Amino acid sequence: MALDLEEQEQLDEFKAWWRQNGKWVIAGALAFLAVAGGVRGWQYWTAKQATEASQLFEQTMQAMAGNDIKAVKEITGQLMENYPRTAYSAPAAWLAGRLNYEAGDFKSAKAQFQYALDHARDGGVEQLARLRLAAVLFDEKDYDGALKHLAAKHDEAYAGLYAQLKGDVLVAQGKSDEARAAYGVALQKLDDKSPLKPLVEVKLDGLGG
Repeated sequence: MALDLEEQEQLDEFKAWWRQNGKWVIAGALAFLAVAGGVRGWQYWTAKQATEASQLFEQTMQAMAGNDIKAVKEITGQLMENYPRTAYSAPAAWLAGRLNYEAGDFKSAKAQFQYALDHARDGGVEQLARLRLAAVLFDEKDYDGALKHLAAKHDEAYAGLYAQLKGDVLVAQGKSDEARAAYGVALQKLDDKSPLKPLVEVKLDGLGG
């Protein structure tokens, strides 16, 4: 799919986002749990969970840098299973889903993107998970399901990606006029340096736009 052309770019953006925001995400989560729990033992447990999850996620990033896909899948699986209440579980699920999607394992990818969507504590992770889940549904020919996710509110930074996938779905449904409009939005919203932009132009030309 066309969306795969920006996989590495999205991963790099995700890593940059985590380096900038990860500590604040954890701090906010711990502060909330501390207030809600009000018990020293609970605070200790949540802090311990966050610390352990943080270490595992760092190992995930190292495995990604080393292209050790097996290790990434194993570690993200641990994060999802053993640390679901931490801020690291959703990003881990997103990474695992992306790897399985690229490998053609849409069933696993779908479950992991849904997990990321359900557990996301950050708008960026939520929107990436929703976008990828829509891509899986598109591949499964669940066009209405894909469009439902693509219609959800999202930040301007993701508008181009959402619009181009929406165009693909509408083309598959035979809705050329609506697809043309979606591709037009994608061209407006995608960065000029995006490798996806020339492909969207080709698609739009193919529709007579």
